[in-house]
Amino acid sequence: MTRPFSLAECDAFGFDLDHTLCRYNLPESARLIYDSFAHYLVTEKGYDKELLTVTPQSWDFCCKGLALDLEDGNFLKLSEDGTVLRASHGTKSMTTEEILEIYGRREWKHFKTFSGMVSRAAKYYCYDNYFDLPGSLLCARIVDCLDKHDRQTKYNFWKDVIAAIQHNYKTSAFKENCGTYFPEVKNDPAKYLQSCPESVKRWLRQLKNAGKVLLLITSSHSDYCRLLCEHILGNDFAELFDIVITNALKPGFFSHMPNQRPFRTLENDEEQEALPSLDKPGWYSQGNATHLYELLKKMTGKPEPKVVYFGDSMHSDIFPAHHYSNWETVFILEELRGDEVMMLVETESEPLEKKGKYEGHHPKASYSVSKQWGSFFVDSISGLESSEETLTNTWSCKSISAYSTIAIPSIEAIADLPLDYRFTRFSSNGLETAGYYPKPPRVLLSNGYFKDGLAAIETWRSDATMRTHTRGAPSVFFIHVVCFALASSTNENPTAVIPFVNANYDSYPMLYFSKGEVEDLRFKAATTHQHIAARLTEAVQTMLSSPLEYLPPWDPKEFSARWNEIYGNNLGALAMFCVLYPKNIEAINMAKDYMERMAAQPSWLVKDAPWDEVPLAHSLVAFATAYDFLYNYLSKTEQERFLEVIANASGYMYETSYRRGWGFQYLHNHQPTNCMALLAGSLVLMNQAYLQEAYLWTKQVLSIMEKSIVLLREVTDGSLYEGVAYGSYTTRSLFQYMFLVQRHFDINHFNHPWLKEHFAFMYRTVLPGFQRTVAIADSNYNWFYGPESQLVFLDKFVMRNGSGNWLADQIRRNRVVEGPGTPSKGQRWCTLHTEFLWYDASLHSVPPPDYGIPKLHYFEDWGVVTYGSALPAEINRSFLSFKSGKLGGRAIYDIVHKNKYKEWIKGWRNFNAGHEHPDQNSFTFAPNGVPFITEALYGPKYTFFNNVLMFSPAVSKSCFSPWEGQVTEDCSSKWLKYKHDLAADCQGRVVAAMERSGVVFIRGEGVGAYNPKLKLKNFQRNLLLLHPQLLLLVDLIHLEDDSPLEAATSFFHNVDVPFEETVIDDVHGAFIRHHDGMYKMYWMDDTGYSEKATFASKMYPRGYPYNGTNYVNVTTHLRNPITRAIYLFIGPSIDVQSFSVHGDSQQLDVFIAASEHAYAVYLWTGEDGGHSVFAQIIADRQKILFDRTATIRNSAVLEVKDYVQIVEQNLQHFKPVFQQLEKQILSRVRNTDSFRKTAERLLRFSDKRQTEEAIDRLFAISQQQQQQGRAKKGKKVAKGYKFVDAVPDIFAQIEVNERKVRQKAQILAQNEVPVDEDEEMKDLLDFEDITYVKHKNGASIKGQSGLEQMVSTARSSAPSISASYTRLFLILNIAIFFVMLAMQLTYFQKAKSLHGQRCLYAILLADSCILLWLYSSCSQSQC
Repeated sequence: MTRPFSLAECDAFGFDLDHTLCRYNLPESARLIYDSFAHYLVTEKGYDKELLTVTPQSWDFCCKGLALDLEDGNFLKLSEDGTVLRASHGTKSMTTEEILEIYGRREWKHFKTFSGMVSRAAKYYCYDNYFDLPGSLLCARIVDCLDKHDRQTKYNFWKDVIAAIQHNYKTSAFKENCGTYFPEVKNDPAKYLQSCPESVKRWLRQLKNAGKVLLLITSSHSDYCRLLCEHILGNDFAELFDIVITNALKPGFFSHMPNQRPFRTLENDEEQEALPSLDKPGWYSQGNATHLYELLKKMTGKPEPKVVYFGDSMHSDIFPAHHYSNWETVFILEELRGDEVMMLVETESEPLEKKGKYEGHHPKASYSVSKQWGSFFVDSISGLESSEETLTNTWSCKSISAYSTIAIPSIEAIADLPLDYRFTRFSSNGLETAGYYPKPPRVLLSNGYFKDGLAAIETWRSDATMRTHTRGAPSVFFIHVVCFALASSTNENPTAVIPFVNANYDSYPMLYFSKGEVEDLRFKAATTHQHIAARLTEAVQTMLSSPLEYLPPWDPKEFSARWNEIYGNNLGALAMFCVLYPKNIEAINMAKDYMERMAAQPSWLVKDAPWDEVPLAHSLVAFATAYDFLYNYLSKTEQERFLEVIANASGYMYETSYRRGWGFQYLHNHQPTNCMALLAGSLVLMNQAYLQEAYLWTKQVLSIMEKSIVLLREVTDGSLYEGVAYGSYTTRSLFQYMFLVQRHFDINHFNHPWLKEHFAFMYRTVLPGFQRTVAIADSNYNWFYGPESQLVFLDKFVMRNGSGNWLADQIRRNRVVEGPGTPSKGQRWCTLHTEFLWYDASLHSVPPPDYGIPKLHYFEDWGVVTYGSALPAEINRSFLSFKSGKLGGRAIYDIVHKNKYKEWIKGWRNFNAGHEHPDQNSFTFAPNGVPFITEALYGPKYTFFNNVLMFSPAVSKSCFSPWEGQVTEDCSSKWLKYKHDLAADCQGRVVAAMERSGVVFIRGEGVGAYNPKLKLKNFQRNLLLLHPQLLLLVDLIHLEDDSPLEAATSFFHNVDVPFEETVIDDVHGAFIRHHDGMYKMYWMDDTGYSEKATFASKMYPRGYPYNGTNYVNVTTHLRNPITRAIYLFIGPSIDVQSFSVHGDSQQLDVFIAASEHAYAVYLWTGEDGGHSVFAQIIADRQKILFDRTATIRNSAVLEVKDYVQIVEQNLQHFKPVFQQLEKQILSRVRNTDSFRKTAERLLRFSDKRQTEEAIDRLFAISQQQQQQGRAKKGKKVAKGYKFVDAVPDIFAQIEVNERKVRQKAQILAQNEVPVDEDEEMKDLLDFEDITYVKHKNGASIKGQSGLEQMVSTARSSAPSISASYTRLFLILNIAIFFVMLAMQLTYFQKAKSLHGQRCLYAILLADSCILLWLYSSCSQSQC
């Protein structure tokens, strides 16, 4: 059911001005707009003077919703599917034959971009508001004039129309009295403007008094806005609104990112400086919805204030507010007045004959029906007889129901209603007439929806409030099935399709797209998506060329011998290819063979890691997806066998979700991976009517994932704490989850604040050249999965600006073909199918506005600073990163330490930081984009494998005595220590970060990452990027008076190239060789002494995906209290000739002389804040100052309000889908055989005794009904069968069973052999040469495992559905038989009546037959 809409529930009310709050005298304003444009074109551009004269009849041409094809000069009226209903060339209507000849009955060529309303392209224009309409008449007449001289093949007048618009409406036009429009309105406002009704003014004040926030958002400039508001609302109008935003430039106000469209203050109607954020109410110019929404959060005190926006333009108001900001929208649609006022009434006092030829002839009312174009809402299909069946909705009508919450003729129409009035809203699964108030247009009521107008309105009203309740417990559910089937047996065409949300559950495919969309996908593969289709084709051709290399092995030992996610990862791309290219029989056969091999496996788990469901999840999600995509290519036997495999794998995942870490460790990559697999399996089973299992499993997935998504609101910078590589692993499944729950359950997360920031996590972490990423934490060189799929997802569903497509394209073009950074064999094709499905070709690739300019970016949650990301790989395009943050990121750390989300979180138990590194105060440097100082990628979690410090002597048990590293280092595990002791409190801090004049300064504090017993007061690291190829690093070690420390040792890594030693004038250094020159580093302490370093290459232990790393190890002897170590990193274009340092306890001076530049660096290292400056640099006589404004100030993030209720509300979305599916099943069951088969298949979790009772009663009822039906010769069964009405809610009983399953799972979890957490975290080591070592404790799953275990369990634990009742009847019949036999031998033996004896013998014989049948049945069912 669609929930009603109430304005009382909204926290903020936004209003457009023109034609929304401010109503115009349409005839007067339309003529003024036309004249202002026409006068300019004639006088300035030399157009025909005929344009200046307009006849009264000409205004009939104006109709909202028309599209102008700018090249052809044709005006088009489009249907909801994009076909052309009516057309004109200029003002001349085209005949049906002409329309069919030019456009046919196919979708208009520009319809995809036109209907997307992303932009108004240079090839067409949509007339959708009253300011536009006079322009449509003018353009049509321009085409007429041009054709009088010579019929054009291609028209080029649009640039002149744009010039006319600019001339009359430019920002300064009002102040300068420029053009025709503004001078006329200023001279006589009352002629063109209607006063605002008193009821509307009262309503606005009522909203204000109710504590609502009122917003005025208009694209008009401030001076014109003031004129309008003072005239219609009075001079005190500003008191009505908390925030006034002028020159909003909609729809960009909603669609643009904050940095593209910042707010600006106003002074004397002139725009002033840009604001970094919106901090308080007031009057502003330009701006963006994101910053506005943040202010609304503060003003309302709510984490998600509900906003409603009123507007008259679908393109500028309604669509963008709905699509980009997820606001409620009220569409002001004057066409709704057309039912009451068909033509404007003349009000002039003078008779018409006393006026000039055309004086006083006004345009028609814009809401009246155009004779030339017909209804705004519906029309008949060109080329067919006009009849009820051929009527179709227009594209404009479809847009109203798609993007509006409700539609009203004016604000006045609702001003007198109570604020809590409950409107019926438009919905995707309801009537298209539902959201019109006060009533739908008559033309819609007679357009095939209803036969009678009065009945239609009544049905519309009752539909708005109707609720449906699905009844039936699991064991009694099928009583309802049979009774419904019998009661509706006369219905020859039961409903077979359930268009719920976006999915159709009538057939396959249904998971990501429906059967009706397949042809469109194939068309895209040959046109707009050709570049992705080419990669799919390449992938499948590679598989076909070496099938045994890619097909799963038949041998279970070989399948489970290694990390086997490669088989699941490659199947999705193969299945997608088969959908797009159905004639490729070889590929289809390979896909079927692929699935046969996977189905033949007793388990999809890895033999040496049976406690880890991640490999199973990869196989399950791919197998379920392939089953959905390829269903129509499978035989009946294959369909049933593969479905059983999906069911068993999903059941296993469901059971383990209660006791494995992925069920309760939030924001960790395992969680979305495994949950997405279970969701995919559940949806497939749901489509096959396994409602009970699917309901349980879906609820479990939502219960887990919706909590994670709430917690993601704490992550304000769009990052993921596990780093970019594992972040791509997480989002691969997270984005699929978000898509599927929106598609199937209408749970929309596309407006999630984390999503809006996530693009920065990808864009700001890419090294120049687009081949590598910053590689913090466990990582490969770039991304594990995608990220092209994730980027096109962000672009299509979140950003809508082309930047996601652009970055995906850059990464795709620059992919490493061979060597380090090459995508792994098991991952490179995994996301191709979702990339294809999510790519939106209408979003043309547009780089972010700051592309090409090195930028400093601070990830406040992640604790990472980057500079110079996403640049071309060129000289002096350098990348710098610095990491110093809280363990697990600020959000997780604060949740744990501040005891937030108490209902869900019990400390570190609910998180998993195992993939992080002991890397606080670490950095990387890539001058010219060449990785010089790198992270050590996926390796052991030792401090010395990071670019940080260790200290000596150790004060606790250390992995590498006498050196001691950071507290999260674990000597006995391959994972980071994070749950206990000092490790649980580990944190670093970015103190300052700033860029000025091309020089970058970063300071971090890492003392919180080391053992307090070391008596470190400070470990401060300063980075100064003086030149793109010259980095200065200064470490300050400040000791307590009683510190035992004697030395510190620093590590600098390069995973690709070994370092070589060098020394110049007793200054020691190192360098690496590269084809463009040598990259060098030198070091000394603050006394000028340079220690000889250690050079080494370290191999990682077996089981890690990378061989190891190369490093330089520099040891510094410590002096109490302060020691500083200085390092200089130099690119090949810089020739450093001298390098010296001087300093005292508070200040360090560094002097560097190069062949072309000289630098003096004055660094104040004191932490007491006594000095107002961090550093001063003099570069070639230019002074650059980094003062305390560079300080990073982190603010606390509040706990999400009502977080439990938010999850519960989202959980309410999925139940109606199952209830709707229940109805579908009821409409399909027709006989007892199919019923029994369905019953036996579905009732796995039900109470057996109740189930068997229900089955027997069902058969008795069905037979009785059939007999009655035969007796009445097909007459309808009486309505209102009371037995059906008495059954309880099926899903309530399912939830009772779920609680039992949960308790049982928890008991099993307690009795199981404990799993070593070290081994349980084994996951993405999926490279071809890796085979895991067995569990060191020898723990294993007893008996059968995986799918084999599940199949055998399911079969052994499911006896015949009526076994116990067969046994009962057998016992009763035996007793009855012996009683009657005794009677025969005693009483009837003495009877004289031979007839009585014969009757008893006949009864005994019949009972003997019954006994034999019961005995046979009991033997088969083992009762």
